Amino acid sequence: MEKEALIIGTSNGLLLLYSVDDNATEIVGRVEGGVRFIAPSPDGDLLALITGFGQILVMNLDWDLLYEMPLDDLPEDVDVHESALPGDHSSNASISWRGDGKFFASLSMVNDSFPLHKKLKVWERDSGALHSVSESKPFMGSVLDWTQSGAKIALVYDRKEEKQCPSVALFEKNGLERSSFSINEAIDVTLEFLKFNCNSDLLAAVVRGETFDTLKIWYFSNNHWYLKQEIRYLKEDGIKFMWDLTNPLKLMCWTLDGRVISYKFVWVTAVTDNSIAFVVDASKVLVTPFSLSLMPPPMYFLKLEFPSAVRDMAFSSKISQNHLAASLSDGSLCIVELPPLDQWDDLEGQTFKIEASYSGTEYGPMLHLSWLDSQVILGVSHFDEDVHRGYYLHEIEISCSDYRSPGSVTCSGWHAEISHQISLEGVVIGIAPNQLISCSAFVQFDGGKMFEYTSKLGGLQRCDDMAFLSSCPWMDATLVGEKPLLFGLDDNGRLHFERSVLCNNCSSFSFYSNSGEGMMTHLVITTKQDYLFVVDVGDIVHGQLEQKYGNFLPVVVRKKTGENENVFVHLWEKGAQIIGVLHGDESAVILQTPRGNLECVYPRKLVLASIFNALAQGRFRDALLMVRRHRIDFNVIIDHRGWEAFVESAADFVRQVNNLSYITEFICAIKHEDIMETLYKNYVSLPCISGDKSSKTIIDGDKKVYSVLLSIRKALEEQIEETPARELCILTTLAKSSPPVLEDALKRIKVIREMELSTATDPRRKSYPSSEESLKHLLWLSDTEAVFEAALGLYDLSLAAIVALNSQRDPKEFLPLLQELERMPPLLMQYNIDLKLERYESALRHIASAGDSYYEDFISLMKKVPELYPLGLQLIGGDSSKRQQVLEAWGDHLDATKCFEDAATTFLCCFCLDKALKAYRSCGNWMGVLTVAGFMKLGKDDVLQLARELSEELQALGKPGDASKILLEYCGDVDGGVSLLVDARNWEEALRVGFLHRRDDLILVVKNASLECATLLVGEYNEGMEKVGKYLTRYLAVRQRRLLLAAKIKSDELSLGYPDDETASQASSNFSGMSAYTTGTRRGSSASTTLSTSTRGRGRQRNRGKIRAGSADEEAALVDHLKGMSLSEGGKIELKSLLISLLMLGEEDTARKLQRTAEKFQLHQIAAVKLAEDAGSTDNIDEQALTLDHYTQSVRKQVLNSDAFSWQSKVLL
Repeated sequence: MEKEALIIGTSNGLLLLYSVDDNATEIVGRVEGGVRFIAPSPDGDLLALITGFGQILVMNLDWDLLYEMPLDDLPEDVDVHESALPGDHSSNASISWRGDGKFFASLSMVNDSFPLHKKLKVWERDSGALHSVSESKPFMGSVLDWTQSGAKIALVYDRKEEKQCPSVALFEKNGLERSSFSINEAIDVTLEFLKFNCNSDLLAAVVRGETFDTLKIWYFSNNHWYLKQEIRYLKEDGIKFMWDLTNPLKLMCWTLDGRVISYKFVWVTAVTDNSIAFVVDASKVLVTPFSLSLMPPPMYFLKLEFPSAVRDMAFSSKISQNHLAASLSDGSLCIVELPPLDQWDDLEGQTFKIEASYSGTEYGPMLHLSWLDSQVILGVSHFDEDVHRGYYLHEIEISCSDYRSPGSVTCSGWHAEISHQISLEGVVIGIAPNQLISCSAFVQFDGGKMFEYTSKLGGLQRCDDMAFLSSCPWMDATLVGEKPLLFGLDDNGRLHFERSVLCNNCSSFSFYSNSGEGMMTHLVITTKQDYLFVVDVGDIVHGQLEQKYGNFLPVVVRKKTGENENVFVHLWEKGAQIIGVLHGDESAVILQTPRGNLECVYPRKLVLASIFNALAQGRFRDALLMVRRHRIDFNVIIDHRGWEAFVESAADFVRQVNNLSYITEFICAIKHEDIMETLYKNYVSLPCISGDKSSKTIIDGDKKVYSVLLSIRKALEEQIEETPARELCILTTLAKSSPPVLEDALKRIKVIREMELSTATDPRRKSYPSSEESLKHLLWLSDTEAVFEAALGLYDLSLAAIVALNSQRDPKEFLPLLQELERMPPLLMQYNIDLKLERYESALRHIASAGDSYYEDFISLMKKVPELYPLGLQLIGGDSSKRQQVLEAWGDHLDATKCFEDAATTFLCCFCLDKALKAYRSCGNWMGVLTVAGFMKLGKDDVLQLARELSEELQALGKPGDASKILLEYCGDVDGGVSLLVDARNWEEALRVGFLHRRDDLILVVKNASLECATLLVGEYNEGMEKVGKYLTRYLAVRQRRLLLAAKIKSDELSLGYPDDETASQASSNFSGMSAYTTGTRRGSSASTTLSTSTRGRGRQRNRGKIRAGSADEEAALVDHLKGMSLSEGGKIELKSLLISLLMLGEEDTARKLQRTAEKFQLHQIAAVKLAEDAGSTDNIDEQALTLDHYTQSVRKQVLNSDAFSWQSKVLL
C-alpha cells in the first residue's frame, strides 16, 4: 500500500487491491458477511471496515486483523455472525477518522429505542476500546464526518417528528454536542455526503429534494454558520462530491451520466467603495454601512431576503444612487436600489423582501456580476446543453417601472433583459469595471490574459499591456489621473500590476482615496507575515517600490531606511485581512480576523494624507477634528504649507473652528520647530513651500510662534464676540507667545480689575471674567516668577503683590522688597526695578533723569554694562566734561577688551593722546602711532627711537614689508630696508630702492636672493609633483579596493544581511594596505631652509590635516590634500614678482625654468583633483582612461589661458 493503489470491497466479502502502476488486481482477503464500508486511516497504516454482519474490523498493512467489535448495541441472544436483518443499517454505515488518526467515529443503532435513534461512538485506534458514547439521538442515516483539525464531528439530525427540516449537529470527541444549525429546507429532504475540507473551515453536503438536488457549502465564523454557496442539480444527475486533499477551496463533483465538474471557490470581500458591507447567508444578504456602524456579522444594519440562495452579487455607487444586483441559485436575477447613506437612519433593523426581476434558468445563475453603469450589468453564465455548451458573456439592461420613494429601499418593479451576449472560449477569472470609460470593463481569462469589453462595440479587445503573469482571482481596477490601473492577486500571494509583480507575499489589498471622490491615492496591502503596508500610488507609477518598501519585507525596510512606522504597521492578530477602507476624512482600514471580528485601524500615513487634503481645501475645522481624534501634533496645521501661509489664513481658521476650547488647546500645542521637517518628514510627499526650510533657527521658531499667535489674537478680537471665554483665550495667546507677552496680559487684567473697583456700572463687565480668574489662568499657563517680574515691570506694586499672593509665594519673600520699593522716590524705584529685571537701558534713562546726585551711579552702570555707553552719550547731551569722562571710560573698556583700534579712536575723541598712541601700538598700527606722535609734538630723536622700535616689533610680527617702509622713510636705513624687502619677497620694490639710491651692492644682494629663491621653488614644485602622484596613486588604489569590497558585500547581503554604511566604510579602508604620505626633509643652509619654509606657507595652501592610512575617511582626506596643494593667490603674486625681477636682472633662463616648473606643477595638481573627482563619482575604475598624463593634457587645453595662470609671463612661454 505504499504504492498508488485502490482498495475495493465487495458485497461478497472480497478485498481487492488494484495497483495503478502495474494495472493489476489481486485478492488480498475475504470478510464474512460482505464489505459495507471501508475507511483507511489518515496515515495509511490501518484499514477500518464494516461487514455485512455489523462488525467493525481493523487491519494493518499486512492484512492482519488487529481487533474486532460490533457496530451496534445488539441483544445478548443475537449472533453477530448471522445474516444482517432487513432493518439493519449496516448497508449504509460509515466510519470517519480524526485527522491525526488516533480515533475514529461511527454511528450505532440503539437496542430497544426509537427506530431512528442512534448513538455516536468514538473508538481508540491503538486498542479499539470505546472512548466515548453520545446520547441517543435521531440521527439521519450514517452521515458523519470528523474535521481534519479534530475539533468537531458533524452529523445530521432527522427532525421529521418535530415537523422541521434536518439540521447539522457538531459533536466533540467526548460525545457531547457543541452546536447545531438548520439547513433551512423542506421537511422531507435528506442530507448525504457531509464533508469538511482539508482546512476544516468549509462544510459541504448534498441535499436530496423532491425536484432537484443541491450542493450546499457552509462557513463558520463568529459562532454562526453561513450558507455561502448553493448549487442546484437535476435529480437524475445523482450528484456526489469530494474535497481536494490539499486545496481547501477546490471541490470535485461527478454525476451518474459521467460528468466530472471541478469547482474552485474564491473568497470575495463584498465591501463597496463607499464602505457598505454585504454578507451572504443563504437567501439573505446582511447589509452594514461601516461609515455609520462598525458591527461584525452575523449582526447587521439591515437585511435583504431573496427568493432563493444568493450565488453572486455586485454593487454600484454612482453619485446618489446605490444599486445591488444579486444572482440566485435558481437562475434569477434581482435588483435592489438603496438610498444615499445620509438617509439610512430609519432603515436600521429592517428586513426587505426582494422580488426577482429576471429568470434565466436556461443559462443558469450569473457569475462575475459587474455594473457597467446604473442601467447595465455584465455577467457570465454556463450553458449545459450539448449544442450550445460553454460560457457566455451577457450584457443586461435594467429598468424600473415602480415609483422610487426617496429614502427607501426599492426592491420590486425591476426589469432585466439580456441585450447582448457573446460566446467565450475560456474560463473567466474576473471582471472589473473600467472607471475611465462608461459601459466598459476589463475581463480576465485563465492565465491572466486581459480583454476589454465595451458596450457599444459589443466585442472583446485584447489588452496585453495590462495582462497579469498568472490567473488572479482577486482583481480590481482603479483610476489614477487619466489612466486606469489594474491590480490582481493570485493564489500564491503575488500582487500583479502591468505584467510585473509588485509584492510576492501579499494576502489582501485595497485602495484608499484621501478625497473620497473616486481618485485613489494609496494602495493598502497586508502580507503573509501579518504586516500592513500603505503605498503611495505615485510610488507605483514611478517605480519607487524597491527603494521605499524593500519588497515589503520589514527587515529590509528597517535596514535600508531606518524607518518603519510610516511604511508598515504590524498586525496584532495572525491572518487578519483587509475587507475595506473608509475613504476621505475617515482614513480607516477595516480588518477582519480569522475569528470573524472586525477591527478598524487608522494608519498614520492615511490620517496625515486626509489631514493634508483637508488643509489644501481650506477645511480647517475638519482638519482640527482629525488632529484631535487621532492625536496628531497640532503643528501640522501650521507647518503644512509654512507658518507664513497659516498667518494669512488665521481668520478663516478661527471662523471655521468657532470653538474657544479647541482654539485654546491648539494654542497651547504650538511649537518652535517645523514638524514637517522633523516628526512627519518621512510620511508623505509635501507640496513645494517657498523659502529654505532646512535653515530654520531658534529665532525663526520664535518668529513663528509670535506671528501665529498674533494673527490668532487679532482674529479672535475681530470675529468672536466678547465673552469671558474669549478673554481667557486671548490671555492664552499672550502667555504662550515667544517670548511671552506677559506685560500686555497683565495690562488687560489690570483693566478688568479697574472695572471691578469702579463704582460706575460698565455694560462690558459681563463680557470679561473676574480679575482673579484671569490672573489664575495666566499663572497656570506661565512661570509664576516671570509673571511677578512682569508685574514689577509695570511699576504697579499693588498688582505685583496680588500676583505674588495668587502664586502661593511666601509673603516674607516679596513684602520686604515691595515695601522698600514703595519708600523710594518714583524714579529711583523704577531704576531699582529695572536693575532687578536687567532692563539696563531703561534703568540708565531713569537714573539719568534722577539728577546729578546720582551721576556716579550713572557711570557705574555704564561700566557694568558697556553696551550702554552710546546711550549714555546721548543722555548726557552737551555737557563736555561729562562727555570726556564717558569717552575715556569707554576707551579704557575697549582697550581692556583688546579692541585697540576702536579704543584709540575713542581716546582721540577725548584728547587722551598717550592712551591713543599706546592703543595703536598694541594693535600694530604703525602709521597711527607715528601720526599720534606728530600730534604730541615729539622730538626728532624720540620719533627716530620710536620708529626703530616699531620696525623691530613689525619684524617680530612677520611684517617685513611694513618694517622696511619705516626704516626707509623715518630712519634712512637703506641697507636694512632692502634686506627686509627681500625677506618680504617684494622683489620689484627692492630693485627700485636699490636703483633709487644707486647701490650696486644692494642690487647684487637682491639678485643673489632671487636666484636662491627660484632654485628652492623649482625644488619645491618638483617635490610637489611627486607628492601629487603618490596621493593620486594611493587614492585610486583605495577607491578600487573599496568598490570591490562593496560589490562583495552586495552579493552576499541576502544571506549576511545589510551592513550599515559605517561598517562597510571601515571594512573597506581596513582592507586596503598602509602607505606613507611624507617625503624626506631636504637639507640645506639655514638661509635656504628659512626661505623654503616661507615659500611653502605662502606659495601653496596649507594642508587640512593628517591622512590616516586605513581610516574610514581616507579617500576624502586624500582629495582634500590634493586640493590643498593648489597655488594660493598670494603665492601667485609673489611668483609673478619673482619672474619679473629675474627678467630685469637678465636671468631669463632661470625665470623660464621656474615658470615651466610651476606651470607643470599647477597642471598636475588641477588634473589630479579632476581625476579624483571623476573616479569618486563612478563605480567602475577604468585604468586606461583614469591616468594623470591623460588628464594633464586635457586640463592644459582647458585652463592654460584662464585666470588661474595669469601669473605667467608671456615672454617666457
